[in-house]
Amino acid sequence: MIISQLSVFMENKSGRLAEVLEVLGNEDLRITALSVADTNEFGILRLIVSDTDKARAALREHKFTVNVTEVISVMVPDQARHYAKVLKILSDLDISVEYTYAFPTAKKSIIILKCSDNEKAIKALKDHEMELLRAGDLYRI
Repeated sequence: MIISQLSVFMENKSGRLAEVLEVLGNEDLRITALSVADTNEFGILRLIVSDTDKARAALREHKFTVNVTEVISVMVPDQARHYAKVLKILSDLDISVEYTYAFPTAKKSIIILKCSDNEKAIKALKDHEMELLRAGDLYRI
């Protein structure tokens, strides 16, 4: 249930995101999920790709700073109350969500979560019969 996510640290300047995506495109990698967070000086690009190791190697070869982070993924109906239910399950067990992002599919939302304890989060969500996804599930969407 653990999914590998790339975190790419980039200068906050025009064209930098395009450079990262060009490197990945040249490797024929598929991007399943993408999120950007930024400050005045730098940005963090979070990606789930079809081949994490290949992507990390290609980006490092092009001098990007890249880390791999473990995240989890849940599929819920595309209404806010379902996202809230996931977060409530976790908060009731004192599991912190460090960050989250989501993307739509047909009538569903896929939520990506980085939790303070991913294994505990997985167990809690399974116990509440939430639909957890594996990396392979994401790649097929």
